[in-house]
Amino acid sequence: MQDAESNSNSKSAAGWIVPLLSLMMFLQFFAWGAWFASLSAAMDSNLLGAFIGGAYEAAPIAAIFAPLFLGLVADRFFASERVMGVLMLVGGGIMLLIPGMAESATAFANETADAMRAAGTYEAEAFSASQAEENTAGKTLVWMILAYLLCYMPTLGLGNTIAFSNIPSQNDFPKIRVWGTIGWIAAGLTVGIFGWSSSYDIFWLGAFSSLALGVLCFFLPHTPPPLKGEPMDMRSLFMVDAFALLKDWNFSIFAICSTLICIPLAYYYGMTATYLNQTGFAEPAATMTIGQMSEIIFMLLIPFFFRRLGVKVMILVGMACWVLRYALFAYGAPDQTTWMLLAAVALHGICYDFFFVTGFMYTDQKAPLGIRGQAQGLLVFLTQGVGMFFGYRIMAGGNLFGFIPLNLTFGRYGQKVTSSPTYVEALADARGESESLTFLESFTQMFSRALPDGLDAGILAETMEQWKDFWLSPAIMAAIIFVIFALTFWDRTETDPETAEAATAEPVPTDPAV
Repeated sequence: MQDAESNSNSKSAAGWIVPLLSLMMFLQFFAWGAWFASLSAAMDSNLLGAFIGGAYEAAPIAAIFAPLFLGLVADRFFASERVMGVLMLVGGGIMLLIPGMAESATAFANETADAMRAAGTYEAEAFSASQAEENTAGKTLVWMILAYLLCYMPTLGLGNTIAFSNIPSQNDFPKIRVWGTIGWIAAGLTVGIFGWSSSYDIFWLGAFSSLALGVLCFFLPHTPPPLKGEPMDMRSLFMVDAFALLKDWNFSIFAICSTLICIPLAYYYGMTATYLNQTGFAEPAATMTIGQMSEIIFMLLIPFFFRRLGVKVMILVGMACWVLRYALFAYGAPDQTTWMLLAAVALHGICYDFFFVTGFMYTDQKAPLGIRGQAQGLLVFLTQGVGMFFGYRIMAGGNLFGFIPLNLTFGRYGQKVTSSPTYVEALADARGESESLTFLESFTQMFSRALPDGLDAGILAETMEQWKDFWLSPAIMAAIIFVIFALTFWDRTETDPETAEAATAEPVPTDPAV
């Protein structure tokens, strides 16, 4: 009788695991998507464009350090759900402080702009340079975003650990993980419905959802540290065996091109929300969810395409779509051609799935069984860490170590949109006070584009021409990497369809826009 009751309780508990873990994934990516997708639009609209690069650069820095934290602390000493809960509560507390700091930074920026205009010395480029040097609150804002992301990034690995340690079968993981993508989409739509894409309210949404996830974590199934009591394996921690895979010519080419392609990728994550806002999309956070919707579709189609195309062609298709995406952004700018801009966003599904998911499968096939985890960690380190770090820094025209310039351009292509501060003010003035909209009006506005009639045609034309030149730079980068990969990668490694289908059920390198 007791055994029957125990089995009944066990089945009842197991029945709650998948929904509970699905809610964890939903909140985890909702908390990130609430502010990350439209961060550039919010900062640019509030005269903090000089700090956009540094704010986005915080993500790859945090991604580089997250595996070290997991390997040294979380995997050996504390239960995963408790570590994740504490990190999210601390991160949520930090996020609660960010709106006030952002307001202070904007106030300083407004004062500086007014003073420069009064003195007759206002120029957009000079204004941005002065902000980068003198706006202490803006610099502190970037550090606070980094502090939050240092808390958040380890939870991506912790969430997967909790899920795989407690689900009845690994086949349950896809239906749990997809709720992360749904969470990101829901966050973007929420921001759009409330009209917050250019507002610091995105940080409040991120803070409260982070705190909610932190509380939820303490109700998740107990997940003891997986490496408790085991000696420290420094070779594994620093991916020494995985780096040895680079001796293989084809894998080395794949790793180098994967790292390099993340440089133009950073342009999409860092500047798309700003660009869409300036071309007339009032709620770019919601508009960008089209990319996640397409990603779900193409994720399901990967096994079908993989059987017919193979590794090299799949990766080349992904790279080619990146070239096409930036070309659509560039040539859609002068006339703000709506279909071109929406098509560029929708291509995200192919861009991400065909390159990164296929790359995950290729790496899994190339690595010996004992170091597959290391190999995947190396791929994330090179792409989401090193590649994205340099991508954001080059995108913002920054430098390395304070004296090595990283302002990569191709003639005028890739130069910054220097008229942006002036244009943003003109756009805000032309739009005037926002009207109260019904839910249906708000929803349709998220996927439609319109610029106000009173907008100065001269500053519009100048800004859009600069955006065209800006987007042609990552298009050229992606095209060069496409050619290098096509000419130098000749691996004949075959992955059978069963491996391809299984790989889509495994955790893949995290997309900052998922």
